[in-house]
This record gives sequence, structure tokens and C-alpha cells, in this order.
Amino acid sequence: MLNKPGIVTAIPRRRYSLGEYTVVVLHEIESNDGIDYSYIMAVVRGQDPEPGLYITAERTPGRDIAMRIVMQGGDEVLGISRAWSDLEAFVTASLDIVARVLNVTDETPYQLM
Repeated sequence: MLNKPGIVTAIPRRRYSLGEYTVVVLHEIESNDGIDYSYIMAVVRGQDPEPGLYITAERTPGRDIAMRIVMQGGDEVLGISRAWSDLEAFVTASLDIVARVLNVTDETPYQLM
């Protein structure tokens, strides 16, 4: 079971093509799961209507950001860094993680938006 983020509303900031995957980076997220998100990267395979993988940047009570991966097998905090409050730093780190997890490291992310 995918424990996906409880997104109520969000604004897409970036969109990428990565092999057969479409990657969307969301910002200004309102959620109903009690988590304060800075960014969410949602990954969709082909024509699948639902993302199968998420990378989230979650604000902690301090000024740090916890990066979490959410997949079919569960979720895990990958690390904590203030750097991930920056869109570029979050996107760079997250695209690298997504490419490794989905075994598409030979593909180059192509920014669509």
C-alpha cells in the first residue's frame, strides 16, 4: 500500500521527463495529513494516472527539512538538511534519488516546465 501524501491543493513548479517517467515538483502545498511540506516530487510511469513514487521535503519543528521517499514498500526518511528548503537543491537531490531507485541513471532529466 502506498502511503501517499495527503495533498489537498498544490502548485506545480517544475515538470520533467525522465525516460518513461514524468516527474512533477509541487510547491505551496496544503495537505490533510498533518505534515508541513516545502516540496513534493511526484513520479508517474507512462500513462498511469497515479504517482507510484514520491520524494517529499518536510519542514521540521526547527528550520531543517526532512527528505522522505514514499513508495509501494513503505516510506523512509533519507536525511535532514536545511539545503532542501531551496528548490534547486531539492530538485537536484530528488532527481538523483529517483533515477537510482527506478534504475534510469542512464537517462537525462529533461525539463518540460
